[in-house]
Amino acid sequence: MKILIKLGGTLLDDADSRQSMAAQIAAARARGCATVVVHGGGKQMTRYLSDRGVESRFVDGLRVTTPETMDAVLKVLAGSVNHELVASLNRAGALAVGLSGIDAFLVEAEQMDPALGAVGRVTRANPALLHLLTGSGYLPVVACVAGDRQGHVYNVNADQMAVACATAFGAQQLIFLTDVEGVLDGAKCVLPVLTAAESERLIGEGIATGGMLAKLNAARSALAGGVPQVRIAPGAAENVLDRILAGEPIGTRMVHAL
Repeated sequence: MKILIKLGGTLLDDADSRQSMAAQIAAARARGCATVVVHGGGKQMTRYLSDRGVESRFVDGLRVTTPETMDAVLKVLAGSVNHELVASLNRAGALAVGLSGIDAFLVEAEQMDPALGAVGRVTRANPALLHLLTGSGYLPVVACVAGDRQGHVYNVNADQMAVACATAFGAQQLIFLTDVEGVLDGAKCVLPVLTAAESERLIGEGIATGGMLAKLNAARSALAGGVPQVRIAPGAAENVLDRILAGEPIGTRMVHAL
């Protein structure tokens, strides 16, 4: 089975949490899952910039990416965050390889809006490198940075990067491990199963907002792109990945239709 796991930056900020995630991912790979990891790092980025007196600005949840911010994206997101995760995965025996979308044109992008600076909109994903690595027993670990054919570099939303890689890779399941319990209904209860149409209703009624709205839009894009199911689950839950792959109803499982 092919799976793509998207890790939120919060799960990677603590060494114990990072190592727990790494051990679970390595175990899934050892059981025969062809696995790709995409990770964020927004919390680490904000801290890095703040330490240097740079205020982070966001528009509709997207970080305005000035040249100074782009430098931090490369140093932190594609640098320390990616390398620390790769080191943890290798410690767990996973044979991880750190990448970004720039490598071999894995993910191509274009500028989304000049007002946002170097924020990219994904235009294409080229999965040959993912197939080559996973087919040879390696675990690709992708930072959410993309480029174009003219050599420009873009900061890409991590959820959208995960969707692009999952659809191109042909993943049977896209798993968002995040800092929420799952998708909540109007009564603040976790929905165990959610269809694409039902997610639109949650957005339309203002129940899903902010980060969850972005997650649901990303999940619907993945389903429309051919990924059979998307899971949104709490990354901090004990053995969460093992439980998901064993079929336990943890978090919210999204499908195109029932």
